[in-house]
Amino acid sequence: MHTILKSNGKEVVIGIDKPFVIIGEKINPTGIKKLGQALVDGNMDYVKQLAKRQVDWGADVLDVNVGHPQIDEAAIIPMVVEAVKSVVDVPLCIDSNDPKILEAGLNAAPGKPLINSVNGEEKQLASVLPLAKERGAVLLGLTIGENGIPATAEERLAVAGHIIERAAKMGIPIEDIIIDPLVMTVGHNSLAATVTLKAIELIRKEYGVNMSLGASNVSFGLPDRHSVNSAFLALAMQAGVTCSITDPIKLGSSIRATDLLLGRDANSIRYLKYFRATEKLREAEAAVK
Repeated sequence: MHTILKSNGKEVVIGIDKPFVIIGEKINPTGIKKLGQALVDGNMDYVKQLAKRQVDWGADVLDVNVGHPQIDEAAIIPMVVEAVKSVVDVPLCIDSNDPKILEAGLNAAPGKPLINSVNGEEKQLASVLPLAKERGAVLLGLTIGENGIPATAEERLAVAGHIIERAAKMGIPIEDIIIDPLVMTVGHNSLAATVTLKAIELIRKEYGVNMSLGASNVSFGLPDRHSVNSAFLALAMQAGVTCSITDPIKLGSSIRATDLLLGRDANSIRYLKYFRATEKLREAEAAVK
């Protein structure tokens, strides 16, 4: 099954038989004070810098989140989308829990964007599914039910099925749904990753949909988070995850290497191209510093 995202001039195809798709996570003020201040000031230069750097480092799609307590997010998100569009031509992922902010971002986004996100709660489904249908956007569905994140893989499969079923009733095709089976920190529960990996396998077998993960959640509270994130993402890719909202600078090389090992890179061409390009980027960035 293929899920297609589009910008004005670029098409990104997500599928188990395609190279893994990296959705750059850095246009999000959570944890990035400099970006938060830039949004408060209405200064889009830093936004443009973040967008261009992520694409240079291999991001195929860019997540856009403007969640900040000191701004009118619905007014700011179109400005951010326009700033991103002015420097890169990649599909966008509009990221908010508020349908009004999602709508404002979708109205500014070109092509066929991704909505981040909806979950299995009825209130969310009722407010977000119509936006996806009207805009013709792809929908990221989180396996969160009315009682929160299910503890078992089977329960997460059930939530995924509920989202897919409700979307189908709205006329949203299954290929326009990406499911996030969610991962919690193994620092709190050593079986958290195995539950997620089982959920991935169950969802892939039952529905065949594309899946995404916020892989960095798995390492929260642990030392050397990068090693844990890289190892988990490789396991998730093998199980059936086809894209991730992540940092292309930190995890791009691991993703390209895993694609290579899974036979998705004939003659190592993408891996070698990525290595050469990022080697030049490191040299250039070091020279600026």
